Amino acid sequence: MNRKGFLKLLSAGGLGAFLTNTGNYLHKKSVVKPKKLQQGDTIGLISPGFILPDSDRYDKIIDQIRKLGYKVKEGPNARNQYGYLAGTDKERAADLNTMFADDSVDAIMPFRGGWGCNRILPLIDFNIIRENPKILVGYSDITTLLLSIFAKTGLITFHGPVGKSAWTDYTKKNFKEVLTGQQKLFNIPDKNLCEDCDELATITPGKVKGKLLGGNLSVLTAMMGSDYLPDWNNSILFLEDVGEDVYRLDRMLTQLKLNGVLEEISGFIFGQCTSCEMSSSKSLTLKQVFDDHIKPLGIPAFSGAMIGHIDNMLTLPVGLPVEMDAQEGTIKLKEAAVT
Repeated sequence: MNRKGFLKLLSAGGLGAFLTNTGNYLHKKSVVKPKKLQQGDTIGLISPGFILPDSDRYDKIIDQIRKLGYKVKEGPNARNQYGYLAGTDKERAADLNTMFADDSVDAIMPFRGGWGCNRILPLIDFNIIRENPKILVGYSDITTLLLSIFAKTGLITFHGPVGKSAWTDYTKKNFKEVLTGQQKLFNIPDKNLCEDCDELATITPGKVKGKLLGGNLSVLTAMMGSDYLPDWNNSILFLEDVGEDVYRLDRMLTQLKLNGVLEEISGFIFGQCTSCEMSSSKSLTLKQVFDDHIKPLGIPAFSGAMIGHIDNMLTLPVGLPVEMDAQEGTIKLKEAAVT
């Protein structure tokens, strides 16, 4: 741990905070890879956030996962309801803990995201996860679980589809290749895969190596100040969002800057911001926001990756060493994400 990191930990809350976060740091230094996913393996489906609008959707999602070639085990609380949440915090956390402890389950996937994962963080048994490493994949609100589990246990997690995703051929191909250890290089795909997506734009050219960390920007900033976030030093930060005005993206990137995250990272990737609008003709553009916050960092950075609330999406290993080329818009895995 460098001197800057040491002083930051101490300033975050004294000796107790230092000891707690040092424990997280030590876990992060030992990266754990889950076992690869094979045809016929069992995927545990849970609901750590929002409930689905109708019960038929659960059955359709289960059928879809089975058609992909996997068995399904549904969490006992997955269809519960507590307001807009899929059950109480204890019920949702219990399903996550149980799936990790269950030897018959090979991978875990939420039915959907929404909101609610931050609420269950204190109820997650990270010791169970550490002792039973397996694939966890999802995006949006699942960012909470991806980052916190990596931070606390060193387990590589995966930013990718949830049960209710569109499961296009592109999404299925990336999902299976990454989770079987076959995928090595992610390229920015043909524009025809996403007519409404932002195209590749280089913010700052260059190549860089680092551990890949990130997810949904709104969810990430909602975790700021907690001890559930990883060490950002020498990382490549990837972000995406949905339904946010440009000024909100500006505000959230400012929050990352004020919390010291941006000064720690070595590379930056922005995926897609779906249905993100400028509030008026006087609004800054997203490019201007990147020019203000990212360009002055002088690190390789690009936008337009197939990451986000889109039908054709990449599956990315959170915590794995990668190399990115901001000019070409590529992400290269330095090693397989699974064993």
